[in-house]
Amino acid sequence: MDSELQGLLVGLPIAFTLGFALGWLGSRLDLRQQRRDPAYASRAYLRGLNLLLNEQHDRAIDAFIEAIQKDPETADLHFALGNLFRRRGEVERAVRVHEHLLQRADLPRAERDRAQHALAEDFMQAGLFDRAEKAWLALEGSAFTTDAQLALLALYERSRQWAEASATARRLEQIGLGSFAVRLAHHRCEEASEADARGDGAAADAALVEARRLAPQAPRPMAEIGHRAARRGDPAAAVAAWNELLALNPSAFNLVAVDYAREAAAAGQQAEGFTRLLEAWRRDPGLDLLTALEALDADPNRRAARLQQHLREHPTLGAALLRLRNAERAGQAQALEPTDARDLADAIDRAGRPLRRYRCAACAFEANQYFWQCPGCLGWDTLPPRRMEES
Repeated sequence: MDSELQGLLVGLPIAFTLGFALGWLGSRLDLRQQRRDPAYASRAYLRGLNLLLNEQHDRAIDAFIEAIQKDPETADLHFALGNLFRRRGEVERAVRVHEHLLQRADLPRAERDRAQHALAEDFMQAGLFDRAEKAWLALEGSAFTTDAQLALLALYERSRQWAEASATARRLEQIGLGSFAVRLAHHRCEEASEADARGDGAAADAALVEARRLAPQAPRPMAEIGHRAARRGDPAAAVAAWNELLALNPSAFNLVAVDYAREAAAAGQQAEGFTRLLEAWRRDPGLDLLTALEALDADPNRRAARLQQHLREHPTLGAALLRLRNAERAGQAQALEPTDARDLADAIDRAGRPLRRYRCAACAFEANQYFWQCPGCLGWDTLPPRRMEES
């Protein structure tokens, strides 16, 4: 009995010491594991960036997900993964990542604003404009205020909410981003078009007057005022508006030159209109001006000589087509049967159609008709008023 007690007394310190050693060793191993995980996550993150730079998006996503699993508290990993999802068009997954960030109570204010900004971009790309608007508005007073206001301006213009767009443009002016007068004038012109479409002529006229006041040098209000006058049967007012456009912005006058000739004839101002058009054509020969001159010049010999001069100096398909059409109408298609001349004119017409388009200088969007706002990039006044073959 004494020997058993003596063995127990000797074994207790040994067991205690062994337990302490195992506990200490376990804590050290756990500490090493805690130190290892962030390092491992960092390596996975760098591997993801490398894959991303090499355009291996699927493998990059896998690397970022692995990094987040190893270090779920790192916000930068979430941003990288969410932005990558958005770039790949997987907007729903990007939204989930950024919403998860916003749900974290420990997220600093700066990171929370960053996540809100990323979420708003997700909604914009997804076409969820109502949710994007709320997300952008939530950034008021943050470091992203200017970006949010610019995004809201683009959103309102895209959804044709012209009153909201104008209010946002004025806020941007107030915070020192320069003048938005021309853009505001475009808004008023768009409102005028909508009012005209619903038969509210008074509202259309008032909007155009306001547009002219906002940007006196802008070409669109003058062009639209002339069109409004022509539609209501007042050719003299149309000619007056377009005369002002010709004086202030001759290049934009090309857009209304043919209409100008028609209204000048209707107003009994053929001679004055012809003189103005001829001066404009001599300064800067263009096919629209030439076509307008054709409508006001009663002398076929002068028309033919002017067209021949234009064709020699500016050999475009449009000018060649006009020459053939005139010759066909006059029965002067030398060495060609009438049907042959017509077929040749049709062939030139088809060949020249791709070149008789307007091309946006910002995004290269092309269109048969002129747009004040590019449907491709939504930029204002980015389409030159000359067709591609004349540029």
